[in-house]
Amino acid sequence: MSKLFLFAAPSGAGKTTIVRHLLSKYNQLSFSISATTRPRRPHEVDGKDYYFISSDRFRELIQQEAFVEWEEVYEGLYYGTLRSEVGRLWADGKHILFDIDVKGALNIKAAFPEEAVAIFVRPPSIDALAERLKARGTEDEASFRKRISRATDELAYENQFDLTLINDRLPIALSEAEQLIERYLNQPT
Repeated sequence: MSKLFLFAAPSGAGKTTIVRHLLSKYNQLSFSISATTRPRRPHEVDGKDYYFISSDRFRELIQQEAFVEWEEVYEGLYYGTLRSEVGRLWADGKHILFDIDVKGALNIKAAFPEEAVAIFVRPPSIDALAERLKARGTEDEASFRKRISRATDELAYENQFDLTLINDRLPIALSEAEQLIERYLNQPT
């Protein structure tokens, strides 16, 4: 049975780095591309990093129940997982890897309780998280404050996840993520 590996964390905790590493290492994994209404950053590619769609189109898809999960993360910015994306990847017979926000992961886990493995990627501290976000240089001060506030709220959900992966030192976190994936990949089907 294909698994859904849900890697969730506050913004800046390192989940995207971990997910990219796992995708480069295991060909049994496929990446679930989320849909979003936020503007595309210069390095991002539509259909690879996200499906970038308009707010109007996103709301139409909500009405059509096209999402497994969706959320208005920041005022006017929507993120979600399209049912068609999950179906497309399952049709390929691969395990699906998600780089997703905390509430989205819990919603998918509720929708697919037998298939989902929810992994919370936790930073060593809020201060370390703040330093990482500042180092990225992608946020203005108001956005930075929103992300830190949201991160504080999201940390309270950790105990609702199946596993916690602490990303204090990246090489250790990557090794632990590999061990977790291998444990599931090596289970008899």
